[in-house]
Amino acid sequence: MSIGIVDIGIGNLGSLRQAIYNQGWDYVVVSVPEELDRLTHLILPGVGSFAAAMRRLHAENLAAPIIEFARSGRPLLGICLGMQLLADLGTEGGETDGLGLIPGKVVKIQAHDYRLPHVGWNNAHQNVGHPVLQSIRSDVDFYFVHSFRFVADTPDDVLASTEYGETFPSIVGRSNVVGVQFHPEKSQVNGLRILDNFCLWDGQC
Repeated sequence: MSIGIVDIGIGNLGSLRQAIYNQGWDYVVVSVPEELDRLTHLILPGVGSFAAAMRRLHAENLAAPIIEFARSGRPLLGICLGMQLLADLGTEGGETDGLGLIPGKVVKIQAHDYRLPHVGWNNAHQNVGHPVLQSIRSDVDFYFVHSFRFVADTPDDVLASTEYGETFPSIVGRSNVVGVQFHPEKSQVNGLRILDNFCLWDGQC
């Protein structure tokens, strides 16, 4: 088992790396395309704007290799902005093509009387079962920090939903690719269990 964590300078990876390590998994920090070849699993985290993150992925020649990694059938997990990058299109920072691994687009939350960004604990209502959700009951809380939301083209790709001014996907998944809008590494026992489940997952649903 070889877990890779993509690092393109768009977020502090310290807490994620510590969480993976404390759960008993070895990891490799990925910053060049060649490092993807020896991995069994890949985690794409991130904070900041969609457009800036995609520019960095292209500048580091990682966008196409990440797509090829996913197409190989190996498990890929997007976290927070990393989940949003799985979409076809993002609107934060100007319309920008994403990785196109889960059909949909990313738009700003229409929270009306709710404050943005959406920061803090909120529950995730599970819509369908999935291996990364094994032993996690529906409607438990996870820790969120975001102002934009994923709009999935296919309802079946929405594994869990959360309410904050409107309903948005908090977990998406298609085939061997899954994304979580919250930060599992900051979400205590249930978040750590998601990381464990992902690292144990063979990519099959």
